[in-house]
Amino acid sequence: MPSFICMPFFACNRQIDIIDRRQCNLQSIPGDLERYARSLEELLLDMNHINSLPKSLFRLHKLQRLGLSDNDIHRLPPEVSGLQNLVELNLSRNDISDLPEELRICQNLQVLDISSNPIARLPDSITLCTSLAQLSLNDISLTKLPQDIGKLVSLKSLEVRENHLRALPVSISELKQLQRLDLGQNELDELPNEIGFLRSLQELYIDENSLEKLPDSILHCTRLEQLDLTSNRLFQLPEDIGDLSNLVDLTASHNCIRELPSSIGRLKRLFILKMDDNIIGSVTPAIGGCIKLSEIYLQQNPITELPSSIGNLKYLQTLNLDRCQLRQLPSLIGECQSLNVLQVRNNQLEELPMEIGKLAKLKVFDVCNNMLTHLPYTVCFLFKKLGSDFGNWEFLLTPIVA
Repeated sequence: MPSFICMPFFACNRQIDIIDRRQCNLQSIPGDLERYARSLEELLLDMNHINSLPKSLFRLHKLQRLGLSDNDIHRLPPEVSGLQNLVELNLSRNDISDLPEELRICQNLQVLDISSNPIARLPDSITLCTSLAQLSLNDISLTKLPQDIGKLVSLKSLEVRENHLRALPVSISELKQLQRLDLGQNELDELPNEIGFLRSLQELYIDENSLEKLPDSILHCTRLEQLDLTSNRLFQLPEDIGDLSNLVDLTASHNCIRELPSSIGRLKRLFILKMDDNIIGSVTPAIGGCIKLSEIYLQQNPITELPSSIGNLKYLQTLNLDRCQLRQLPSLIGECQSLNVLQVRNNQLEELPMEIGKLAKLKVFDVCNNMLTHLPYTVCFLFKKLGSDFGNWEFLLTPIVA
């Protein structure tokens, strides 16, 4: 059997361009790195116990990618300016309290992640790193973004989740290439009208804030595919939300929304709709126009009935209406031929439509805690169609009282 020996750095070819020492229990930066200064392009030292960065590290002038996440580093020295070819810098989950102004000299920097550090403010010079395409500032105790953040004209992804932001700077409107904006878990009570200038935006996460309404200008973000409004104080969705014709995932759970606007029927690409835990009393018939819907979550709303147009949703696989006030299901629900999961637990159903028996793909059917006195005989068809797959079927029913 051949034997393999891991040679130390000093015995290796000096033309090494990648060193990966992640999760190696290192207490410090390896001392012999500088011998590879002419060739080293990637240095990955994530998930160690490094607490300081020696000056020799910043003489690796060809370095393009530096990974130092999940260490115990408490300071990024000004000598970082020596890494002028640096493209990606990951310092997330350390103990760094501020960034040096000299970071601006790293003009090739495209990806910067300083998430989960005790950084309360960013240096003004960060907006001079104009090549930045991805900037991650999650969980760093920020109270505000730089007023001139709009100078980061190459930015495609901006993450500032889990901070203390109360407002966004007007200059955010200048981020014309921005595709992903994560503002979740902040203290925002409004969005600026300038949000509508982000015409390239595809993903917008504003969950767990204090928004009471959305600006109409958000409807100009017509490339939006994912919109997460979970856990705010919203009373309504924009009347013309159907203008966001590229929406695939619309989530507005845990709000105070009273109704779904009829324009929702124009969302022909909508795949997931989550509106659970609101105060929606009825579902607009226009929902039948969302022909690509696969998952609907409307549990914990005071909904008394579903529109017959639900039968138009041929691709619907999951329908959750637990803890509503449903008295009946429409017979056309039997047309939802792709339905796998139907949950109507804790409602006021007194009977089920015969057409339930047409749901040949049903795997989970939960009707616990209703007012049923009998089941339609067509339910037997479901058991017959299941055949050998019966073991994967779940039928939940409280005892029927005759």
